[in-house]
Amino acid sequence: MTVLLVVAKAPVPGAVKTRLCPPATAVQAARIAAAALRDTLDAVRATPGVTPVLACAGRLTEAEDAAALTAALAGWPVLDQRGTGLADRLANAYAEVVAAYPGRPVLQIGMDTPQLTPARLSAAVRRLCTADAVLGRARDGGWWSLGLRDPRYADVLREVPMSTPATGHDTWAALTGRGLRVAPLPVLRDVDEWPDALAVAMEVPEGRFARQVAAARLALVPGDRR
Repeated sequence: MTVLLVVAKAPVPGAVKTRLCPPATAVQAARIAAAALRDTLDAVRATPGVTPVLACAGRLTEAEDAAALTAALAGWPVLDQRGTGLADRLANAYAEVVAAYPGRPVLQIGMDTPQLTPARLSAAVRRLCTADAVLGRARDGGWWSLGLRDPRYADVLREVPMSTPATGHDTWAALTGRGLRVAPLPVLRDVDEWPDALAVAMEVPEGRFARQVAAARLALVPGDRR
């Protein structure tokens, strides 16, 4: 059974989605992040045949919508992220999953793609059955998902500069450089800036994420709503 690893930050005002500000406030951005995380957790929980795990940075008890997030995570193993940078934290999260679930493939996602559905996640899990790795690139040049049949190879992430326009390309190159057969997943738009939030909300207008984006948008002056 594949481990579905969600890597996230606790949606604490001022600590998450700061690139949404302005036009959003820090509290609005944190509420949007909390909604994105809850939508993601729901999609993971509804994906059949996976073991969900959360690796979290920050304190969920201090987050927006803390009670609902805690309830949504009932029964989930929750790991504290360790490391000095994103690459280090990702590699360490994989290592902890390897120790807890030896021999199991791992599909990792974040909280920036609330348009994910159980069908999309199931398709990614199936894709991993026929490749050594899967990589879902993001439109900004990064990636939204990495799956590894042997998650010990996640140490390759320590070699990859993160949060650059070439991160997706460099991650693919690092994986193939280790001799892995990498299969692509669909390219998705992740939520980094306000136009991303508006675009993704239109993809999933029925979700919590879209409702929080709409609420924040209504609070803006007309010129900032675009």
